[in-house]
Amino acid sequence: MARLLSIDFGRKRCGIAVTDPMRIVANGLTTVPTAGLIAFVKQYMAAEPVDRVIVGYPTTMRGEPSESVRYLTPVINRLRKEIAPVEIEFFDERFTSVIAHRAMIDGGMKKSDRRNREIVDEISASIILNDYLQSKAYRQ
Repeated sequence: MARLLSIDFGRKRCGIAVTDPMRIVANGLTTVPTAGLIAFVKQYMAAEPVDRVIVGYPTTMRGEPSESVRYLTPVINRLRKEIAPVEIEFFDERFTSVIAHRAMIDGGMKKSDRRNREIVDEISASIILNDYLQSKAYRQ
């Protein structure tokens, strides 16, 4: 079984998380500049088998696409072409940054470290992927 990879997309940088090969748990991998996202994903997939890429889909409180979708769509469409036939699936990312900050506080992380947006993005990607795994577990 291959890994799942998730992306917490941002205009400046993207948080990346992956599952273990058995898809039991997701862990943060890194944060990459958005301009280098496609190259990073292709390089990672050349080293590790990936079955699917899960991308956090930004929505408003009403469940409508947020303003960020207009930046996300062109990049993900290019990524889709570059990594075909691997599927890309969107997954609701509402509140992931808030949950990431809460996890950092609960984990005892220093305030100065919590200001590091790269850490927040990586944790957010982990949350997206863990939520995705949970949603699939309950459907089976």
